Amino acid sequence: MPELPEVEVVRRGLERWICGRTVAEVRVLHPRAIRRHLAGPDDFAAQLTGRRLGVAHRRGKYLWLPLEAAAEGAAPDRSVLAHLGMSGQLLVQPHDAPAEKHLRVRVRFADSTPTELRFVDQRTFGGLSLHDTVPGDPDGLPDVIAHIARDPLDPGFDEAAFHAALRRRRTTVKRALLDQSLISGVGNIYADEALWRSRLHYDRPTATLTRPRSAELLTHIREVMNEALAVGGTSFDSLYVNVNGESGYFDRSLDAYGREDEPCRRCGTAMRRRPWMNRSSYFCPRCQRPPRPV
Repeated sequence: MPELPEVEVVRRGLERWICGRTVAEVRVLHPRAIRRHLAGPDDFAAQLTGRRLGVAHRRGKYLWLPLEAAAEGAAPDRSVLAHLGMSGQLLVQPHDAPAEKHLRVRVRFADSTPTELRFVDQRTFGGLSLHDTVPGDPDGLPDVIAHIARDPLDPGFDEAAFHAALRRRRTTVKRALLDQSLISGVGNIYADEALWRSRLHYDRPTATLTRPRSAELLTHIREVMNEALAVGGTSFDSLYVNVNGESGYFDRSLDAYGREDEPCRRCGTAMRRRPWMNRSSYFCPRCQRPPRPV
């Protein structure tokens, strides 16, 4: 599933090519793509048509485009929320480009620019939906994701609150990193990468982390995400692409994830993989020693 860097790459593309444009027509080609919009495809299309899209925003792995308010200066009251799921793509394509095999939603605009927005989703776990916004929120934050924590690249992220929450939780460090109500945008890949850089085992109890250690972990999370952003994110197959259909290549720089039996780039010990919560955790058994049994 795309994590923060991949979703941020898409957000930046939307900001460049879509924001500020007025919707002329919406065609929902597969109802599952807008299943979270309970009023159905016709209502989804009707509510979007004629509305101007504001600046694209992101919180963790969620994207949204606020619908600009009628009154100048007022906060938007509705937003289009997008979640890419396992294989969702938001593509900006020329009008005459052939339809993708798994094209689900097509949005055309009222201006003369000959491009449209397409939502393509092979596995149909992602989707688009319209939601009311948190009252008065200037960014048009959809109310259904108000519980999602800020991500570590957000200027409003509270490091002190994050550390205090870690110490209170009776859990392990990787579980905490994947808890979107505590810190958003971190998924399996970047958790493994940050933990390797921090020399922390994924099963380390959060209650044992000192303030300097949690600050160091945050630093490494930010570093690995910024490095991934610089090269377009991590793409293991053709499903993870930006709005122009281009893949990122941070997978070539991964130090931990997917490197089972390869030498640790720090000490040369063979990297290991362990099953973890229906996923896998990759780590160095020498650099990231498991916690002692209590």
